[in-house]
Amino acid sequence: MNLPNALTASRMFLVPLLVVVLLTKFEGRLIFGVRKELVGAAIFGIAALTDVLDGYLARRRKQITTLGQLMDPLADKLLITAALVSLVQMDLVAAWIAAVLVGREFAVTVLRSIAHGKGMVIAASVMGKIKMGAEVTAILALILGQVEDLQPLHVIGTIALWVAILTATISGWQYYRRFARSGL
Repeated sequence: MNLPNALTASRMFLVPLLVVVLLTKFEGRLIFGVRKELVGAAIFGIAALTDVLDGYLARRRKQITTLGQLMDPLADKLLITAALVSLVQMDLVAAWIAAVLVGREFAVTVLRSIAHGKGMVIAASVMGKIKMGAEVTAILALILGQVEDLQPLHVIGTIALWVAILTATISGWQYYRRFARSGL
């Protein structure tokens, strides 16, 4: 397994750890003396960073593989879905917002999979990348906003969440239009 694929796999392995940290009630909200929100944000941040690094390294090292192309979007969806579901459970995100974002992810995945099966690639759009950035920002800010000294981050997280919903809707429509125009 090459380094980019190993980074992608590590993102997948961080998902259950993130859920456990965010949803477990630790005594005093501390894990080894550190606020659980800080630990959760660190896990999520590291996982999100692997998303940037794996693609960059795969292109730079010319190590793009079919496994990586299939595993990377799956790892992204697992990470974002687990984080959003955890935030719903923590009463930080409304369930309908998580449903819209996760539903869009699965709809786009289905469209891209059908296209891939027919030999066509529907590449990630700029709006889809903005959506991912907004989701990562929202999730990190909402988690960190639970720490007393960092509570203003909650507002940033809420704004980023609305940006994610808007860009998810627009990019989802763009993917659908590209798919429909392809005649598949």
